[in-house]
Amino acid sequence: MTASGSAPVWRHGDPPDILRAVLARGGVLAIPTESSYGLAADPRNAEGVEAIYRVKERERGQPLPVVAADRGQIASLPVRADEPWVHALAAFWPAPLSLLLELSFDLPAAAGSGRLAVRVPAHEGLRRLLGELGTPLTATSANRSGEPPLRDPEATAQLLAGHDAVVVDGGPLPGGAPSTLVGFRAGRLEILRAGAFPADRLRAAAESARD
Repeated sequence: MTASGSAPVWRHGDPPDILRAVLARGGVLAIPTESSYGLAADPRNAEGVEAIYRVKERERGQPLPVVAADRGQIASLPVRADEPWVHALAAFWPAPLSLLLELSFDLPAAAGSGRLAVRVPAHEGLRRLLGELGTPLTATSANRSGEPPLRDPEATAQLLAGHDAVVVDGGPLPGGAPSTLVGFRAGRLEILRAGAFPADRLRAAAESARD
């Protein structure tokens, strides 16, 4: 149960149409990830992306990362994923590893940056949910900007009180480092954010892709 006034909680076994309806009308889901809860909207839905900025009290124009059930779902996004370095690093998925890819056209989640960070997460329950919903989702940390990411479903439900939102109950989450974020520029791999996936493995794989 959630505290009075908190966002409702969805549990596995509940009808997934509840979640689809929230996403379709530009609402927000809180989803479990490898470390903490994330705020999820359809990355193509401008109203959903705007709702996340409101929840986080975050400056507009900050891109939101995206998670997908598999590489097939990532292919449904307008990302340029045919470069050798992408194929080499995507072989590590599912993993806490985000790749910053160029877009062929912009999406609301990219906030005009022309690039989108995508990953297939290591959290099995999240991959299953994404597959059931049939769409990739944003997965920025569930918190107000400047505060720690939330790991407890009840605290996350309180964060979302008053918003058109539903919490997907994944139980208490372990915390820890975020996903490692990498990009590729001028023929070199860039570690844009150190995280849970070892950077040395990535450099070796990227180098092998160039040979």
